[in-house]
Formats: sequence, structure tokens, C-alpha cells
Amino acid sequence: MLPATALLLLVILCLVWTKWNKGKSKDGPHLPPGPPPLPVIGNILQVNHRELLLSLKQLQKKYGPVFTVHFGSRPTVMLCGYDTVKEALIDNKEAFGGRGRMPLYDYMLKGYGVIVSNGERWKQMRRFALMTLRNFGMGKRSIEERIQEEVTFLVKEFSKTEGQTFDPTFLLSCAVSNIICSVVFGKRFDYKDEHFLTFLKNITGIHRFMNSGMGLIFYFFHRFMHHMPGPHQTGFQHFTDFRAFVQERVDESMRTLNPDSTRHFIDCFLVKMQQDQQNPASEFHNENLVVSVINLFFAGTETTSTTLRFGLLLLLKYPEIQAKVQEEIDRVIGDRCPSVEDRSRMPYTEAVICEIQRFSDIIPTGVPHSTTEDVSFRGYTIPKGTDVFPLLTTVLKDPEQFHEPEVFSPDRFLDDDGAVKKHAALMPFSAGRRMCPGEGLAQMELFLFLTTLLQKFTLTPEVPREKLDLSPEFSSTGNLPRSYKMSLVPRD
Repeated sequence: MLPATALLLLVILCLVWTKWNKGKSKDGPHLPPGPPPLPVIGNILQVNHRELLLSLKQLQKKYGPVFTVHFGSRPTVMLCGYDTVKEALIDNKEAFGGRGRMPLYDYMLKGYGVIVSNGERWKQMRRFALMTLRNFGMGKRSIEERIQEEVTFLVKEFSKTEGQTFDPTFLLSCAVSNIICSVVFGKRFDYKDEHFLTFLKNITGIHRFMNSGMGLIFYFFHRFMHHMPGPHQTGFQHFTDFRAFVQERVDESMRTLNPDSTRHFIDCFLVKMQQDQQNPASEFHNENLVVSVINLFFAGTETTSTTLRFGLLLLLKYPEIQAKVQEEIDRVIGDRCPSVEDRSRMPYTEAVICEIQRFSDIIPTGVPHSTTEDVSFRGYTIPKGTDVFPLLTTVLKDPEQFHEPEVFSPDRFLDDDGAVKKHAALMPFSAGRRMCPGEGLAQMELFLFLTTLLQKFTLTPEVPREKLDLSPEFSSTGNLPRSYKMSLVPRD
């Protein structure tokens, strides 16, 4: 006779099988084609969690630019290539404008903030974040001034290496994170501050978990893994500790708030909370405040610092490009502090930054969208609430848009007269309604960091440049550059 637990498991599997068969007969023919899924586990056998992008590209070759993959029992539509992604996210931006499932974020953030929210909550939180960042006047210091100040601290730390080789990862993470700290908390931290270092460790830990094979397995089986032991519990703990740090800063700001003199993002949110106290439809409360701050760090730290790491690696690999950027810096800026206004007079530097963003391809899968209604798309019917991944790597590396996409070539963003040539397929921040709200801040940071560092130093690699490997260390939901060391030669 079967033990009770085994009998219960058998009953559950039978129920799942029955439900899956019903769902298959109902949904299957309408969705885009894809590999046949198995009950419960979906297409996990066809999608290698260690080589997700390679698996998806192989499926693209077989099924075309629009295909369906089942993550567990849930169908997910994949969009490939510039034309397909544009048609969905721009031409049909309302229908594809929902936020898709992000199981780790959903579990830890409960649908609050900007990144994982939908509907009226998303509209209110996004509108406030964009307005606050755009009209940044807290403490009477602009975002540009805060970036310039932080780059000065970074230059001092780089100078301390005194020609010795070092890995720039830690210092770049400190500097970029400090800019968000300045915007959100109204202060920067010393690079040796223990609380700040723990804070950075948690951010890095979360991103590493999300981009790992275990992170993809959690995406497949998150309903079963919440209370199971394993390395994913470490990712949960990073989230918990990160949230506690932010909540402490919020509590501190609340105690010292002066509504007539806001100092930072948190203050502005707290003032809005007070103004909306009598509005039952308001989304301005503590949960949305804490999660919105967390969102700003997720969107504005690891992504920008990773792009900078890729950028420095590419300049080490191609010293002739580095030299051309330095020539333009010397001619346009000279010895003074670089400013955002210089961008319009530095087309080659701008082209290099565009190509760094395209080539580094740091969020290759994009962030999941979902359909807000039943959508007829390229001959298929995608039901309301279906998760949709715009595979940005297939846009940034689309051979129909970029000649020899695997080659690093800034000249592709320059016209015959040497002016910057905009390209619609350059979508490192995605496109449409869910486009990253921090694009302006990130572009400002990339320009000021790279121009200031190349104004002060010439970068040299630890190994012959032919041995520098540009392939990413991780290549799933995020691309990370391989570790490298460099040394600095002062230019003044």
C-alpha cells in the first residue's frame, strides 16, 4: 500500500496533468510556435539554465522571430530582432505595456515600486520618479554636480594605485552607487565605510543570483522553492538586508524632515505622502517609498558600473580608439572639468559610448513585459496577461541593423561628415512604455566618468591586448565582463 505522502503526490500530479492538458488544448494553437512543453517542467529540457541565451538563439533559428517557451507550465513569448521588438513595444506599446513576471522581485517586493508594478500604481510611481529626477533641485545641487564630485573621488582612488595593476570593479561600483546614494539619501559614503560595503555586497549578491543558473531555476519553479533550502535562500537574505538598510534611511529622514527644504528623493516622497494623506487612491505610502528606492539602486548601480567595466575593457583592447577619444577630450575640454554640455561637441566620444552600450549588451533578455489585452500579433493570438520577453540582444546584435554586429566599431554611429548618427535599433534601455526611467542619468554618468578618467589617465592592460577576452563571464539574463586588471599612466 502506498504511503500517504506518495499517494498525495500522485493525486497532485494527476490534477496538474489534467489542468495542463486542458490549458494546452485551449491556449496552444493560438500562441506562436515553440518546443512542445512537458507537464509541470515546461521546456526546461530545451533551455539550458547555464547557457540560456544560446538556447534561445537556437530556438529562434528553428521557430523564427516570434516563438513560445514554457517556463514551468506558464507560456512566455519571445520577440527577436529590431523589427519585431519595435512592432511590439513601440507600434503596439499599450498592448505590450504591462510588466511580466519577475518571480524574485515579485516575492521580495510584493508588486510595489516602479519595476514590478502595473496599472495606476505604476503610473503614479513612474511619473513621480521621472519628475523628481528631471527637476532635481534638492539641496540646490544638480545631478551633474554630484556626478562630477564623485568622479573626483574616484580619480583620487585610481591615483593611489601609482602605476600598479588593479581590478577596477570595486571602485567603479563604489562610485556609481554613491551617485544614487547622493540622489536618494542626500549623502555619499566613504569607500571604506562598513555599512556602505555591506550595502554593495547585497546589491552584487542579488544581481549575481538573478544572473545565475539557480536564478533561472527559481524562475521556473519559484512556487515550490520559496521555503526550500538551497543557495537561493542567500539571494533572499541579500534582499532582506538591503531592504532593512533602505528602511533605516527612510526612518531617519522621516525624523528630520523639513517639508520646506527637501534634501533628497526620500524627502520629496515623504512630502508627497503628507500631501496625499486624505486621498484613499494615493500610492504614496511607506511600502512604495522603500521599494522605489530599491528600484533606483537596481536600475542605476550595477547596470551602469557594468557598462563602465565593459567600456574600460574595450578601451584597453583597442588603444587606438582610446587615443582618439583622448585627442577629442584635449581639443574640446582641455584641462577643465568635463560637463554634460560638452557631449554635443564630441561626436567621436559619443559614438564610442553608443558602441560600448551596444556591444556590452548587459541585459540581453530585456526585462519581461506582459500583454494588457488579447493581442493579434503577426498572425498569432497572444492572450491577455502573457509574459513577453523582448530579447534585446537580438536587437543590439541584429545583423540587418548593424553590419558585423560582433565587431566593436564606434564608426557605425558616425556619418560621412563625422557627426553622430542616431540609430533606432540602439535600445540598451529597452523601448516603449516600460523604457528604463533612468536612461538620462545613466547617459550622463557614462559620459562624465569616461571623459574624466581618460582626461587624467591612459589605460594599459596587465596582459597583451590580444589576450583580453571580450566574451561575457555570465550570459543568461545579464552579461558581465570577465575579470581583468589594468594600470594607469597619468597624463598631466
